[in-house]
Amino acid sequence: MNHQAIDSGGAEALELAGRHIVLGLSGGIACYKSAELCRGLIKAGATVQVVMTEAAGQFITPVTMQALSGRPVYTSQWDGREPNGMAHINLSREADAILIAPCSADFIARLVQGRADELLSLMCLARPIDRVPLLVAPAMNREMYAHPATQRNLAQLQADGAVVLGVGSGFQACGETGDGRMLEPEQLVEDLIAFFTPKVLQGQQVLVTAGPTYEAIDPVRGITNLSSGKMGFAIARAAREAGAEVTLVAGPVGLATPRGVTRINVKSASNMLAAVAAHAQSATVFIATAAVADWRPAAPSAQKIKKDGSGQAPRLEFTENTDILASVARSPAAQAGRLFCVGFAAESHDLLENAQAKRLRKQVPLLVGNIGPDTFGQDDNALLLIDAQGSLELPRASKRLLARRLVQEIAQRMAASAALHHQAGTA
Repeated sequence: MNHQAIDSGGAEALELAGRHIVLGLSGGIACYKSAELCRGLIKAGATVQVVMTEAAGQFITPVTMQALSGRPVYTSQWDGREPNGMAHINLSREADAILIAPCSADFIARLVQGRADELLSLMCLARPIDRVPLLVAPAMNREMYAHPATQRNLAQLQADGAVVLGVGSGFQACGETGDGRMLEPEQLVEDLIAFFTPKVLQGQQVLVTAGPTYEAIDPVRGITNLSSGKMGFAIARAAREAGAEVTLVAGPVGLATPRGVTRINVKSASNMLAAVAAHAQSATVFIATAAVADWRPAAPSAQKIKKDGSGQAPRLEFTENTDILASVARSPAAQAGRLFCVGFAAESHDLLENAQAKRLRKQVPLLVGNIGPDTFGQDDNALLLIDAQGSLELPRASKRLLARRLVQEIAQRMAASAALHHQAGTA
């Protein structure tokens, strides 16, 4: 078998490196979030040019946004700093994307009407529509958001080619509660990263398992492991960013659900098996990252097992759990090539030999190995990818970066497999 290694280059890749974002602020109390959004975009590697409406300046000062972005803020179409007097042309031509956050109900209406009586709307109208995308993050009172006029305008804005991001739901500055809040800065950064990610899994239905399982001994004790679920959650996020519809079956972990991912919480291995079986039929990719318990107590006690003073530990008998990965890999869909299965092997030693043997035993086209004690609970990892052609080493990097690389590898293998099946069908 051939063994290859990919050099991670040492430094962590910034997800928006090389991207220039024009961040537009319209009037609304959510402007306070725009300060943190600007910082988040820059931390992700982007350069940020802020453009503000006059109304936005009532909520946050241009000085604040200039300090955070490191660039002079534009507020007027008559800005004399532009030699040609065309800030609306120059700013839009330099952008990889224009993000309006917050985007008020009034500004949404301006965009729909093609208004151009102030710099921000003028710049959006003048942008090269085929190469400078416009993304808007609505922010307003719940009644304003639900109003038919606003919903009609949002629909028209999307029909005109803009990307309308979601809204949050919860307590609003006016004291009411409901839909219409601007998404949180970290959510918007995540959405922007997803927007720029190549859609190599577009149209795919991806099913991911993540985290540990918990096998009850009695109502207060159980058997589990040290898996944090971070790798599986990173893979679910990367698959969604790559265009897939993602369902995440998660064991007991305290991680936030990635944006746009459907999450199903389970506890035991049997719970996970049932959830996987219910969704595997519609999946085209199954990625089994969960650290599933091999054994469970045969007869869990209905009450807490207490010491009896004898000094003797209670006797526990175990029964084997169903192998989730192997059962999915043996399904008709997987055997026919309609479901691409990816297994994970968390080993303590002899990674290559054990992972190779596990791939053959599970009958999966791709198996990903790692040293469990070196990665459980950590934010980084090192992976070894094993298939019928050989092995590929992904050196230690953040789990988010490795997840994106793994998704690319899966997409390449699926494309190659589809090409082979097509050739066989036409031969």
